Amino acid sequence: MSSPADVRAQWSAHHPGLDTSPMELVALLKHATGLLAKAVEPLYEGAPLTAPEVDMLIPLRHAAGPVIARGLAERLGLSRAGVSKTLAKLERRGFVSRTPNPADRRSVLVSITPAGAEAIDGFFPRQLAAEVELFADLGEDRERVLRALTRLVAAMEKAQRHG
Repeated sequence: MSSPADVRAQWSAHHPGLDTSPMELVALLKHATGLLAKAVEPLYEGAPLTAPEVDMLIPLRHAAGPVIARGLAERLGLSRAGVSKTLAKLERRGFVSRTPNPADRRSVLVSITPAGAEAIDGFFPRQLAAEVELFADLGEDRERVLRALTRLVAAMEKAQRHG
């Protein structure tokens, strides 16, 4: 299998002038995302929650009050439709409640229920333990990687706003 640099060179050769600069970064991001998913995948076998449900419940667990669903989608970098679908599943199972926003009838306020808090409290520590193990070898580089990823997300968010 060709390296990302080789693939980039091949595309450049076939399409001179094509900006292939994102290819290596995107390949690494996809690979890292796949490795993360693979590391936590066994935790979800027979679990009471799915990965998207955990992603929704984590920010709701310690929120000071109800959260606007649209804001949740933006914070997680997900589509509103995907968030709405996941929240509907969580609501049917009694893990969240959704109410119309009195300040803006077009939006919905989401709150975690006691059952949702119990579910995430029981599951999330196991996921964190798997992630601690996965990132343990970063050592002193952890902060540098974190700063670089924060910068990457900021750049991507800026491009989305101006795109």
